[in-house]
Amino acid sequence: MKRVIGITLTLGLLAALLASGIQREAPKETLSAYGFFSGNIADQVPVAGIMPYQLNTPLFSDYAEKLRFIQLPEDSVITYDSANVMHLPVGATIIKTFYYPKDFRHPEKGRRLMETRLLQHKPTGWKALVYIWNDEQTDAFLEVAGDRKPTQFIDHNGHTVSFEYIVPNLNQCKGCHNTNEVMTPIGPTARQLNGDFNYTTGRENQLQHWQKAGILKGLEDVKQAPKVPVWNDPKSGTLAARARTWLEINCAHCHKPEGPAKTSGLFLTVSEQDPVKIGINKTPVAAGRGAADLQFDIVPGHPERSILVYRMESTDPGIMMPELSRKLTHKEGVELVKEWIKQMK
Repeated sequence: MKRVIGITLTLGLLAALLASGIQREAPKETLSAYGFFSGNIADQVPVAGIMPYQLNTPLFSDYAEKLRFIQLPEDSVITYDSANVMHLPVGATIIKTFYYPKDFRHPEKGRRLMETRLLQHKPTGWKALVYIWNDEQTDAFLEVAGDRKPTQFIDHNGHTVSFEYIVPNLNQCKGCHNTNEVMTPIGPTARQLNGDFNYTTGRENQLQHWQKAGILKGLEDVKQAPKVPVWNDPKSGTLAARARTWLEINCAHCHKPEGPAKTSGLFLTVSEQDPVKIGINKTPVAAGRGAADLQFDIVPGHPERSILVYRMESTDPGIMMPELSRKLTHKEGVELVKEWIKQMK
């Protein structure tokens, strides 16, 4: 009965979304129907023409690992943009699979695939789809209403972590991917892609690899391309650069002048130079109980008095930031931001 009710609700929401224009074309019911992967689909080996990639500093998603791919229409290319998300042609699909190693200390012990999200570039704009993997790990199935899945893994310290993993519904996808009320990708910017990737042919800079493969145009010199550091690698950048990169990928899709949180006046892109707009000695506009009894978003030298840290540490839905798609606190990310604030004068 539960499965029948779930199907009824899903079909009902799908019909509403179809009518609203979120997804005008009938999507495929299974991930395998797209033919993105060869062999056992759970192995996530892309077919020829689909390019794997990674970000220097990815979004925190309750410690989930991610596999990322881009599929382009035949004979099409990506247009380079030094400041914003790369311009992907109509017909392109961004593919992102979320998974957990059973034991983060021993990845060879296997993994559990949770969901695969697609961003499809249609003539009418970008459209999101979510596919949830079955327990048998044989395929992923379309789910527009979202889901909650009991999840467990062993972390890097040998501790067992148990929690409820949240799969977003399609409207929640829009909550993060909205820029000026238009759905858009978040991750594939030049500064995030400007790093090395382990291809089957060897390790190479991603932008350079794309250029050589003939799928990226407009890049003149990769040495001049912007680059953000790896958030947890001190060798890749300064403390401030790493903290601000973490804040950008986790918060700036909303906290930017053209984002859903623009009225907050808190802008967390790495390009923002105004200390107040970054949050330093800035009073909140309307944080409600999210501010507790604290006065400023960031108090230099005092992370314990900073609203930003308070909300990052919280898992209370009415307080926490980011507010979607997480049940856990990114302890390491919070510590990074705390250290950044501590060294402020």
